[in-house]
Amino acid sequence: MSEQKATEAAYDVVVVGSGAAGMTAALTAAYRGLSVVLIEKSRSFGGSTARSGGGVWIPNNPVLVREGVPDSPDLARVYLKSVVGDRVPQAKQDAFLDNGPRMMTYLSSRTPHLEFVYDRGYSDYHPELPGGLAQGRSIEPAIVDGRLLGDDLALINQPTMSGPKGIAFTVSDFHDLNMIARTWKGKRTAMKVGAKAVANKLRGRLPLSLGKALVARLWLALRDAGVPVWLNTPLSELITEDGAVVGVRAERDGAPIVLRARRGVVLAAGGFEHNLEMRKQFFAEPVSTEWTVGATENVGDGIRAGEEIGAALDLMDDAWWGPSVRNPDGPPFFCLAERSQPGAIMVNDAGLRFTNESASYVDVVHTMYERHESGIGHVPAHFIMDQRFRDRYLFLGTFPKQPIPQKYFDAGIIKKADTLAELAEKIGVPADALGATVQRFNGFALAGRDEDFHRGDSAYDRYYGDPTVTPNPCLAPIEKPPFYAVEMVPGDLGTKGGLVTDEHSRVLRADGAPIAGLYAAGNNSAAVMGNSYAGAGATIGPAMVFGYIAANHLADLDQAEA
Repeated sequence: MSEQKATEAAYDVVVVGSGAAGMTAALTAAYRGLSVVLIEKSRSFGGSTARSGGGVWIPNNPVLVREGVPDSPDLARVYLKSVVGDRVPQAKQDAFLDNGPRMMTYLSSRTPHLEFVYDRGYSDYHPELPGGLAQGRSIEPAIVDGRLLGDDLALINQPTMSGPKGIAFTVSDFHDLNMIARTWKGKRTAMKVGAKAVANKLRGRLPLSLGKALVARLWLALRDAGVPVWLNTPLSELITEDGAVVGVRAERDGAPIVLRARRGVVLAAGGFEHNLEMRKQFFAEPVSTEWTVGATENVGDGIRAGEEIGAALDLMDDAWWGPSVRNPDGPPFFCLAERSQPGAIMVNDAGLRFTNESASYVDVVHTMYERHESGIGHVPAHFIMDQRFRDRYLFLGTFPKQPIPQKYFDAGIIKKADTLAELAEKIGVPADALGATVQRFNGFALAGRDEDFHRGDSAYDRYYGDPTVTPNPCLAPIEKPPFYAVEMVPGDLGTKGGLVTDEHSRVLRADGAPIAGLYAAGNNSAAVMGNSYAGAGATIGPAMVFGYIAANHLADLDQAEA
């Protein structure tokens, strides 16, 4: 049988990947007057962005200015440098900070769909560093009615957890809901969310929030701009001529297709979190593809395609980590608020604490992969809590006092005992060590000062703490039986290593020379955040900004250069 001949088409720009980076690049290119097509491997759009919290970290953006946040270019530059250091070239850091506000202003002036709200109080992740803001710089998409998408609503990549139809809440709502059993504000928020859900049901509204809201809003803008988006169209390889990228080979609905790119290709196809071979190649053990909440299609296609034509790679040993709890019948549970709430700690197999449990999730997992001076590792770790913690706070999606689903106990992920000594035996930890660790922690809790790891000292730690607990909202004794031990593994939101890019989003070779016609953004590229994380949305914010930068650079190319 002869090989099927590929269909050919030509555009100014070909974008690969439909997350925030790819959609922003395609939208900007269209607004700049370029012909553009966006191809997506999956049968759905949105990638890992759709599965995320939808936060966007861009200093000095118009929403922050509108809300009177005391930010400035100099302050943001000092802070990002404090977080990233010299791990990422200063020119790339500056490109992100300078173009972020421009991107927000440019896109919002051309479409009514990109509406954002401020997450007031959601602290930068390192507010104690120079330039850090305790009140935060994070924004998120406003809730949007899914009915605006029509039949396309069914094409959004689904989040790892979803509630009943009609229920939608913002990041700020989530913060308050965590205190449903502790504060009147938490109770009022729950009633507000519930009342809106009833109203939505009565009026037939289909509200979308968080990451789904962001990709829905970008999709609506792309649709209005007439940008073709081809789903079920995986990238096969990049096409090069005389060392320059001039298009891609792909498959559309199983049939081969050649897409010529007169100006260039933007790779925004995500990371490699679901590629076990690549995880074993680049990450420290232990590794698993079952601990990530990234889009299941993310197996490094775009990274490998760039590498095959000589692109340099960086940060391949790092990810957007977060302590997570395995789910016996679904994606893992990414633990965010739980680690800041008082009355729980994380210990290793020696029964010892090893980190500030409330710290940024990336930092906590970096510590999990370190080893104690005794040689004991921290993977998996044991999250130790008592019944009072369960009576007060949400956990694994269950409300306070609501029983934890039996599946976690049946799978051995959670163990329960009437005494700490019995619990230690069940998880294989020295009972005397665990008892001493809890006793020491309880002393810190009563004094309000964690002398070992300074939990609760940072405004970020306190954001998800319990404001009714004084003097430290992150510390309370662990003393009310029964006691629980929850296995925590190093999960992630996606990988952060990829193709090395410059301040114009151009992909670079090992010698630092750009590969003509090739650009990358999002998790397809090495992160501007280096090995750290500046604040909530520091994945999506830069993804959008560098997608915007790539499209503008392509639009500004002289046709003779292209």
